[in-house]
Amino acid sequence: MTYHKTDSLTRSALHAAYRRGDTCPEEVIDALLATSDEVERDASWIYRLSRVELAPYLAALARHSPDDLPLYGLPFAIKDNIDLAGVPTTAGCSAYAYTPERHAYVVERLIAAGAIPMGKTNLDQFATGLVGERAMAEYGTPGNAFDADYIPGGSSSGSAVVTAAGQVSFALGTDTAGSGRVPAAFNNLFGVKPSLGLLSSAGVVPACKSLDTISLFALTADDANTIFSVAADYDVDCAQARSHGFEAAGQRYGQIAPGFVFGVPPRSQWQTETAYTRAMERAVATLETAGGQAITIDCQPMLDAAALLYGGPWLAERYHAVGSLLEREPDVFHPVTRKIIQGGAKPSAVEAFDAMYRLAECKHLADQALATVDFVVAPTTVCHPTKAEVSAEPVTLNTRLGRWTNFMNLLDYSALAVPVTFSDTGMPAGVTLFGAAFEDLRLLSAARVLDDACGLPLGATGRPHEPLPGLTPARHGSLDIVVCGAHLSGLALNYQLVARGGVCIHAGRTASGYRLKAMTADQPPRPALVRDAEGAAIAIEVWRLPMAHVGSFLADIPAPLGLGKVELADGQWHTGFICEAGAALDRHDVVDITDFGGWAAWQAAGAPTN
Repeated sequence: MTYHKTDSLTRSALHAAYRRGDTCPEEVIDALLATSDEVERDASWIYRLSRVELAPYLAALARHSPDDLPLYGLPFAIKDNIDLAGVPTTAGCSAYAYTPERHAYVVERLIAAGAIPMGKTNLDQFATGLVGERAMAEYGTPGNAFDADYIPGGSSSGSAVVTAAGQVSFALGTDTAGSGRVPAAFNNLFGVKPSLGLLSSAGVVPACKSLDTISLFALTADDANTIFSVAADYDVDCAQARSHGFEAAGQRYGQIAPGFVFGVPPRSQWQTETAYTRAMERAVATLETAGGQAITIDCQPMLDAAALLYGGPWLAERYHAVGSLLEREPDVFHPVTRKIIQGGAKPSAVEAFDAMYRLAECKHLADQALATVDFVVAPTTVCHPTKAEVSAEPVTLNTRLGRWTNFMNLLDYSALAVPVTFSDTGMPAGVTLFGAAFEDLRLLSAARVLDDACGLPLGATGRPHEPLPGLTPARHGSLDIVVCGAHLSGLALNYQLVARGGVCIHAGRTASGYRLKAMTADQPPRPALVRDAEGAAIAIEVWRLPMAHVGSFLADIPAPLGLGKVELADGQWHTGFICEAGAALDRHDVVDITDFGGWAAWQAAGAPTN
């Protein structure tokens, strides 16, 4: 068996190699450890596990395989503000360091799924910054994986660089204000910023505790989805955790169907330099080619909210996390970090409430705009500065980088950075997809479209993107319901769908084997769609109803009607109104209206009863 450091570390490639017997996890780990000298020179790692320390994790994989552990044998990195048992957690400050006895909850879940922790990665100290340049001299600052003269992005700098460089399959970062998305964009990675609370914050050094989340760096959209599905496990002991069952909510990662609607900010709001303008243009064109409809939406309320994060009292949360250390030993802080966090000691309770009221105003307007689309495509950031440029203007450039990232957690949105293209100088550029809370799988499904179409190399390795397998259709928390009677557009009961947020997505006909009867004793009359080989094709509409409102809709359906499966003219089966078997349809008040071809035509003819 042979593994070379030039081989792909994606889940699909590694698992295929494991199944063929071409290599094994021990061999992969040994090959990665053999590169330790060159890895340590780039300052991306704060702590690398030795072969002896890795032995228990490898031993735990015995008698397992990719068939029973979804992350079997995948090496991963952990930002050093997230706990790995027995290894110091520094948050980029040796004076703060402690050695935890147990893993962070998310780390524990990933290891249980077969992943192998390789070590702890560098960061902007105390996760404060978007540049990757705010580390203390003892740790150094990583170079960008493509060009060391450019910033890697922060605060999760090390995690992004080691993933892009092919040193791990994936990595954990954190993202309070963009610390996962900006380094993902700068290093050609998928950067998942989950909905708040989906990933437990237990075992994470807080930055802004009410806004923090662990984030994920991955090489492909498929890998991002698999890692997310493992990590997003409800932690009953975490006060910040929120439970959301994607399957129960009718949500599933997969092939997104044409007909989706996505928002795009007006160009005047982008403020992007050339590479990121091109990324926006390519992403929009690609999604339109896939059957999406682009709608311009005003994102000014989002941008107004972004300004509150560092210009408002939320800095007090950063001070709350490390203020005692700052007052006791100010010199252990990076100068820029110290200045920012010290500002958190000043806001009053009155200022905090003023900011909360202003944020509520912004969210009210932002949510109204977001409700008109399935998701939004926005710049991840506006430019990619060099290290020299950030050194000259550390705060100003950091603020520019956060224009499209700072508002996400304040507004309780899900977000995902997606690589799209390269600049003329060979640096990566991408976009961010964002949506309401718990729309994470919709964003991943849309990202898969871009991943497939753009076909970029994997990270900074130069390795070609592997062919993507087919997917089952995505589901986005809604149910498509076939209606054939008074629920049709413009008719008496259509309001029951509209009031629940229903949208008509298709008008057509059933397959030919149906009869339609009108139960005229009801007011308004009700349809009875009955399967009959001697029947005909009946006019129908397909309405998409949010899953959250399906239950109340079902409660209004009287016997003998119910929801079952209806075959449409194209051979597909959808949930729709049917009549229960054995219903008494031979009464005088039940009229066979099959020959009219549909309910609307029968009503247009005066709804004759004989």
